[in-house]
Amino acid sequence: MNFNSLDLNLLVALDALLKEASVSRAAMRIGLSQPAASHALQRLRNLIGDPLLVRTGARMELTPRALALRAPLAQALDQVRGLFTPDEFDASRSERHFRLMMPDLAVELLMPPLMEKVTKQAPGVTIDVVPWRGPAIFHAEFARSIDLVISIGDAFTGFHRQRLYTDSDALAVRRHHPAAAKLRRREAFLAARHVAVVIRGQNEDLIDTWLREKGVERRIALTVPGYIEALHVAARTDLVAFVPRRLIAALEKQLSLQTVTPPFDPGTDEQHMFYPTRAQFDPGSIWLRKLVLETGRGLDARKQRATP
Repeated sequence: MNFNSLDLNLLVALDALLKEASVSRAAMRIGLSQPAASHALQRLRNLIGDPLLVRTGARMELTPRALALRAPLAQALDQVRGLFTPDEFDASRSERHFRLMMPDLAVELLMPPLMEKVTKQAPGVTIDVVPWRGPAIFHAEFARSIDLVISIGDAFTGFHRQRLYTDSDALAVRRHHPAAAKLRRREAFLAARHVAVVIRGQNEDLIDTWLREKGVERRIALTVPGYIEALHVAARTDLVAFVPRRLIAALEKQLSLQTVTPPFDPGTDEQHMFYPTRAQFDPGSIWLRKLVLETGRGLDARKQRATP
């Protein structure tokens, strides 16, 4: 490749072509005429030595070389754009939109107090929460579309991790459940019918994975995709939900639930905040991360004050 013939406008055109896999849509994306976009594609083909886009029937497809260029090119352009991003963030005037991914229990515990802080400091800021989709989603393109992830687990490629708060698991049953007092004992626990929570991206409830390591199999009568659904079912049936203790406490009055200590102690879980490496020094991301950390760690502080 002759780098003397390369300019940033060609890279922007290449990024659009790789995203759209269409000359006309790429032209619209970056404000070029279709002939200009076609000319840019021809220059790129000559520079890279690859057709990049080939016609297959009625549509265009990316070549293997083009597919391999998508993620690194997008990352490189993000870094270049970052050079010209003002190093400031005025929360009170910002109209920035943030995109967060988290499971339903994190939404229940974190978002009400977090939004109270956001509303006071940045009334023009909006937040879009998408449900947890499992570790397989953590790839380069996803990292470019998300601002924060709340989850348990290890670090993901391209993301930094910070601990938010700790929690433990307990049994949730409806108030006046006939076997509530007995569920502390192993025999009653194993005899009970349970509702399991299998979040997208998982093969089974993590509690069952942990129990199986101890040679224990519980009776699963129902499987649901979220913790909130599990608590609603437990509140209206005799099924037992083995879920995070903080979530039970947050909804026990509203749903008429009671907390029972299980006969098996799974120990303490840590909920983490993950943010993409590209946003490490972004002022807006730093502002949001600070609020999320204050909110999450405030849960632990309240727990300590409540403990006699």
